[in-house]
Order: sequence, then structure tokens, then C-alpha cells
Amino acid sequence: MNLTYAQLLETNNLIQQNTDETYWLCLTRTVQESKLFPVSPYMILSYFMCFYRYPALLRKIEQHMRAEDIGDRARNMGIKIQNPSMGWCLPSFYLLGREYLITMGLIRPQDAVEDVVYVMDFWKRYELAWHRNDGHLTNRDFGHRAQVLPERRLQIFHADMYDCVEGDPLHTAAQAFMAATSQYGFLVSCESRIALHNQGPYKLDDEREMIVRDFMDLAEGDYPWLDGVAADMPYNNLTVPMAVKGVHFNIIDDWGSFESQPEFKSEHVVGVGLYTSDTLSEGYIPVGMGSREELTRTFNELAEKAKDATNKLWKRIAGWSRDQMMDAGAITYFSIVKDLAHVAGCYEMEDWMLIDQRAERFRPLLNDEYSNMSLWEILGPLSNPCQRTNEYQLCQHANIPARMYSLIPYTILKDGDYTATVGDLQPGITYLPPKEDRYRTTRGVLPLADYNRHARDFTPTVCDDNNRWLCESWLKYHHDTPEAEALYRAEQQHSRVLKDKGAGLRRADVERLRGK
Repeated sequence: MNLTYAQLLETNNLIQQNTDETYWLCLTRTVQESKLFPVSPYMILSYFMCFYRYPALLRKIEQHMRAEDIGDRARNMGIKIQNPSMGWCLPSFYLLGREYLITMGLIRPQDAVEDVVYVMDFWKRYELAWHRNDGHLTNRDFGHRAQVLPERRLQIFHADMYDCVEGDPLHTAAQAFMAATSQYGFLVSCESRIALHNQGPYKLDDEREMIVRDFMDLAEGDYPWLDGVAADMPYNNLTVPMAVKGVHFNIIDDWGSFESQPEFKSEHVVGVGLYTSDTLSEGYIPVGMGSREELTRTFNELAEKAKDATNKLWKRIAGWSRDQMMDAGAITYFSIVKDLAHVAGCYEMEDWMLIDQRAERFRPLLNDEYSNMSLWEILGPLSNPCQRTNEYQLCQHANIPARMYSLIPYTILKDGDYTATVGDLQPGITYLPPKEDRYRTTRGVLPLADYNRHARDFTPTVCDDNNRWLCESWLKYHHDTPEAEALYRAEQQHSRVLKDKGAGLRRADVERLRGK
């Protein structure tokens, strides 16, 4: 790579954007703690893994599919490469691993510079594609909002959801499902929040808004610790559009967390739906949406399955050693962007479910005391010498002369004093049992070879060459064309209310049709 001044300027800008957002998120959100898992140690171990593995893995993925092409596909399904996975985790996990190594004196800010430039560029291209409809790079740039879905999908979520009120059977079942599945996902992800995602808000009328909540990695799939435990979970990903009344979501940030005025409570939910999707599906597929009674029954059945899987998983984890808990937590964090490889059809278990041997060297250092204190130091007071700036400077959100992530020095363009890369993928190890070759998809349970083959051979209709470029700006002026009509009908094929209604509907038309 022939590095240019423009590349370094842009890369440092992207690093600084992540510095500002990460510091804000750490100041305004709750502390990650667990009485079971060594959370801080496994987080730090994962950061080292990200620094050493992400560059080679992302380059491998782009041999099959470009970052921006994956972003377009991810926008049409509720899988894990949405915010926060890509909006914050990919760049910040990588940059945190880099900053730890700089802090330790093991690398300099100009080392692995070609990797840094590439990772940040991959992230930028993916994010711009995924956020194509709101025109932003991150939720932060949108005042902490995420309005990524196209009108045609929002119309279907709006039209097909069933109204409910607190205390009725559907409302009770939906709340029980979301509570049980949230708890299950929290344990699946080693008592972290990365199995849950929120996006929105979307305006339904002057009194109601809609947020879209995704529950991910619920079934037998990538994680070895779900083999057998999640055999009865019929869906790997589930999406719940929720209509709310009497509350406004003023923040949905790059961690997928939200704030509202007034405080959001279950009583505010006045409508729900349920869908599944993945790399192999034509968008979002309705689950139990044939009738109000069917949806109520489906929510209840899935809640019981989540509770049963939770109990089984507790029993499995109870027998784990500290090293196994470290492995599972580090793998969960590191592999948060693994669905990039699934979309591209090049996922390999050894790439994502093992601890890189270069990161493994740090395990003896990562006791609870060191990990808790060092993580706080690098994220909170920013007191490491490499994080300090000159005494005249003040960082965003705090009156201290510091930045969380080190910038690349421009002198490398003159003296060439840098290293290019950490190199190719290295072998990995794990203390966990081996992964069984079973992956739950919308086409059934598949061995990985078949899963990859189907992914490589499949292009969703809305992403094919005829439809991919029909963006919201184009549709604004061409909604009455045959091309727009075909695109909307393709999206509407599974809709209970809007099937074959085509393009040209306004929000009031959707409300009228759902009233029928």
C-alpha cells in the first residue's frame, strides 16, 4: 500500500470520531459487571484478538464481497452486523487492542499502519452503505438515532403489527417473550448485551412511534456452548417491531441503548409483530403473524423455549473453568462481526471461535484486579501517557487534555518509519469443547459447508442488480414506475395486509388498510 496524506487525514478523523463517541458512551452508560464471568479480563483479551485478527479476516471477506455490498444486504435483515456490532464494536474493539499495546510499549502509533488504515476504511464503507437511507456514518452523527430501514419495509412492519394494550393476552405474551429472550441472550453472550439491538425511532403518527428490536444468536449456530443447549430454538434471529404511545425515544445510540421521555415502560407498547431473517432469507419472514391468537401463542411458546435453553445453559456454564469462561467471553466479543463472513459465504469456525495465539500470550496478565483497573484507566480518566495531549487541549465531553485512541503520526510519509501489518492469520487455541457442525438457518439446520455455499449462491431480490440502486431518493420521484412497483411487491410478498399493494402508499393509506 502506498500511503497518502489524504488517507492518513481521513483515518485519523475516523479514529477521533470513535474516540469522542466511545468516551461519551462510557460516561453515560452503565458499567459492565458480572458475578459469574470475568468480564473485564475477557474484554481485554478480545481486544488483543481484534487487533491481531481483524485486518486479515476483513481482507479475506473482501475477497468474496465488498464491505459496502455487505452493508446493503445487512440493511434487509436483523442479524448481528448492525449497530452496535459495526457502528461501534468493530472500530473500537480494534482500536482498544491497539491502544493497549501502545500503552504497554509493545507497539508505536505508526506500527501496523496499513492495517489501521484498511480497518477504518472497511468500517467507513460498510457504515455508509448500511446507513444509506439516513445518510449518516453512525448513530452519533444523527443525534443518536438509527433510521436505516427503507419505507417499503417500515410500511409492512406498520401494517402487519397487531394492536395491544397492557393486560391483554397479546401484550402479556409479548412482554414475557422479550423478558425471557433478553435474559437468555444475556447469558448466551456471557452476560453482555450484544445479543440485543434496537433501532429507530420511526414515526407512525402524531402520537405513536415504532422501534425495532432484534434478538440474535439464539439457536445452535456459531457458539460451541449452544450445541445441544439451543437445539429446540427454532429461530436464530428474531425481530420485534413495537409501536409505542405516550413516549418519545430521544436517543438510540451506537451501543443500541435508548433513552426516552418519559421513561419507557411496558404500558407504552400498543402494537407488536414478530419476524425472522438471516443471510439466506428474502428479507424479514413473518413468524406467527397469521392472526392475533397465533402470534400470542407463538410468543408464549418461544418464551418457554428461551427459559428452557437458559436453564440448560446455566447448567453447562456452572461446570466451566475460569479459562473456559475467559474463552467464551473473549470469543463472543471478538466475533461480534462474524456475520460479515456469513454474508460473504466464507465463514470458517477456526477464524472466529478460537483465541489467537498472539493474544493468548497475555492471559496470565489478565487477573481481575489488573483488568478492572486498567480497563477503567483506558476508558475513564484517560490517564495513560500515550493518551495525553498537550496541556492546552480539552477533549470532547471532558475538560482534560487527552484522547482515548492514539492518532497516526504524519511523519511516516517523510521518513517511512513504520511497520505495515501484524501479518496473516495465526493459529488459535481454546479450552472449550469443539464446535459441532450444525447451524440453524431459515433453510433449516445445515452443515457449515452447505451454509457457505448457499450464501455464496444467494442474492436477495431487493439487492440484485435490478433493485439495489433504487434508493429512497430515486423512489421519491419514480414511485409510479414499473421498477418501483416491482420492488415494493417483492418486499410485500409475505405481508398479511400489503401483499401486492405495490408502491405509492402513504402512511395514512397503510393505517387505513390495517384498520380493515
